[in-house]
Amino acid sequence: MSVPDLHALHEAVVGAAAIRRSRRLLPAGGPGDKVFPPTYPGDRGPVHVFEDRILDGERKSCVLLDSVQSQANRLEEALRDLLRAGEVWIPHILTDFGGQKDGEEDLSDIGEITSLEAPHRVFDAIFRDSRLDGVEFWKSHAGRRLLLAKPENATAIFELSPTALVFGCWHSTGQGGGLGAKFPRAVVSEIVGVDAVPGKRTGSRIDPLGVNKNVTIYEAEDGSWTPSVEEAKKNKRGDPVKYTGKKRTGEAGRPSLVNHGNIAPTIEELGATIDHALHTVVISLPTLRRLRFPVDGNIDPERDAAARTLLAALALLALAAQDRNGYNLRSRCDLHADGASAFELLSADGESKDFSLDFAAARALYEQAIEAAKAAGLPWPDEPLRLTPQEKLVQIVAESRRLALQGKGEEAEA
Repeated sequence: MSVPDLHALHEAVVGAAAIRRSRRLLPAGGPGDKVFPPTYPGDRGPVHVFEDRILDGERKSCVLLDSVQSQANRLEEALRDLLRAGEVWIPHILTDFGGQKDGEEDLSDIGEITSLEAPHRVFDAIFRDSRLDGVEFWKSHAGRRLLLAKPENATAIFELSPTALVFGCWHSTGQGGGLGAKFPRAVVSEIVGVDAVPGKRTGSRIDPLGVNKNVTIYEAEDGSWTPSVEEAKKNKRGDPVKYTGKKRTGEAGRPSLVNHGNIAPTIEELGATIDHALHTVVISLPTLRRLRFPVDGNIDPERDAAARTLLAALALLALAAQDRNGYNLRSRCDLHADGASAFELLSADGESKDFSLDFAAARALYEQAIEAAKAAGLPWPDEPLRLTPQEKLVQIVAESRRLALQGKGEEAEA
């Protein structure tokens, strides 16, 4: 089939195994251009994730370019951007920091934090520590409905933030009595570099001020640094304490600890060259079929199917939006598609059918699925659930800002 209509998507959600796509990507800089994968903590500094995978029956050295978790965030961001641009409507929860102050600290610049960007989606601490119409969110009617949600009764999440059902969510602090149910992600998307060869990254810096590395700096009484022995903090013996910052050994008193002076050339085992990248995405239709959507305690198989179809359309819309946005994963990791790539509808018996879907078609399919869901009796609000931060949330954010401005941010901790 070329482009699926709503009936075809409905039939797929009812009985098919998955919708999937494998897309070949290339470095934007051309063949041989180095790309920079994400780094993770290692015993000797940051490292990339290299592993062997079996592709087309052959063992290939691969490097992770974008993890499943990172891809979920990017897909949600693509939907959030569509929402903010007014191109589509998606129900969501938000906490609005507009007009919020703690003393002289104005937090209005934070704006609105939505369930499409909060790390734990609908169950994030930002919403937990907010209020709905003056009531602590978890104690409000809407909040209690979320706390009681589970795969057999997912209507509240569908109504308030359906993206949480597409990308997965978990009320990890929930207690007994059925609370804390997990909603596994229905979309798994990942990008890896194939035939990957580890590379090296060089670095250096010339200080325009010419600060000499042999200058000694000391810890001041307020925790900052000073080159003055007289202003330096003294130890029990009365000796000036050399500045160390986070590092407690090796470079005490060096200007480089406060980012002054030259940096000698360095070589790190970072970056990689790849033959190509592979973007693999799977929409698990059995995962969607585990969800039920009762209304007023009544179960309706047709209503369940309409809700699942809408969630599948939402997932396809997110992927089409990412396709349109392009693949700028991070600095020095720009990729582009190596030609068009079709989606595959994989049936329960293993048969597959290809179909194409651009952004315009995906948006049209999503809008049709919304109308079908409404006709089936599913709730679909046309306004976000708007919360305001509790006083304690305002205070902790404001205090964090004040500490950062005083040079006492996390990077300055011992």
